[in-house]
Amino acid sequence: MKKYKYLALTDHSGHSKENSLYALMRTLAKHDKTHSVSVASRGDIRNEPFFNEVEESELYTTLVDKNFDYQSDGQQFISSEIKKKIKDFDVIIMRLPRPVSDDFLDFLTKEAEDKVIINHPHGIRKTSTKQYLLHFPEVCPEMKMVRSAADVKAFAERFPIVLKPLREYGGKGVVKIEKGKVYHGNEVLSLAEYLSIIKMELELDGYLAMKFLKNVTKGDKRILVVDGQILAASLRLPAEDSWLCNVAQGGKSVASEADEDEIKIINKITPFLKQEGVLIFGADTLVDDNGRRVLSEVNTLSIGGFPQAEKQTGRPILQQTIDLITDYVEAQQEKPFNG
Repeated sequence: MKKYKYLALTDHSGHSKENSLYALMRTLAKHDKTHSVSVASRGDIRNEPFFNEVEESELYTTLVDKNFDYQSDGQQFISSEIKKKIKDFDVIIMRLPRPVSDDFLDFLTKEAEDKVIINHPHGIRKTSTKQYLLHFPEVCPEMKMVRSAADVKAFAERFPIVLKPLREYGGKGVVKIEKGKVYHGNEVLSLAEYLSIIKMELELDGYLAMKFLKNVTKGDKRILVVDGQILAASLRLPAEDSWLCNVAQGGKSVASEADEDEIKIINKITPFLKQEGVLIFGADTLVDDNGRRVLSEVNTLSIGGFPQAEKQTGRPILQQTIDLITDYVEAQQEKPFNG
């Protein structure tokens, strides 16, 4: 029986004790088809030539054992003297938080061209932008790519809208536009003033404009999906007097389940994501003006919440995730992904 050598790429400098990496990698290390699990951190300055300068395949790594867990000082990463190269591993697991540059994704694709990568850099690059939602208009709120002040004004004349930067995350940069006013957290700006601030970015990259849904206070549901299987869902509710449901913006999270509409959404988008080499993703939904759940985000980079989902549901989410990863790795031996 073949056993696989795994390398997880992460950045410990932004971790907390809630980060999924530690529980996932401990569970992976115990799997009977795992030879070893190593972790390399972008937060280790010695790894800068790999992560930031994209020039070197050698990395300082930490070997995962039963005691591998979050440490506030990150000593397990920065004190390790174990040097490895990409060629030493069979599988690369992406657990990197944003920002991740396209240059790095291209570099990793080249360095690990004969490896299994989860999720594949090709797929991350293509799907980790808000613009990717335009592939699925039938399951999303009404939306439009806007690239000028005129575009924004025309769309906002029809109904209140939300404007989203294409590559931001955690609710950063998201604003609501209604009746010529822009609501950015507790700040209120005139539309003209706001458009002057974002003029360069708007014309260079564009923004995704989406109809504002009046039922947003019913919560933003995050659905965890691995290889097409819905493993768990959590409902993120906005803070009082806020319309932003993101926990990082003051919301709270409670256990939930995917409903019939959300199951259809996952079944709709999974084949497209798998075609891009995306095995693990998070789908976010909102309640539309007709009371049905619609897709508002697709997240394909460093999806979290696995240990929390296990605690909330009482189901073996971590083991299920690792079993599905292992099955995928074995399947790739027969039919490799060619991104």
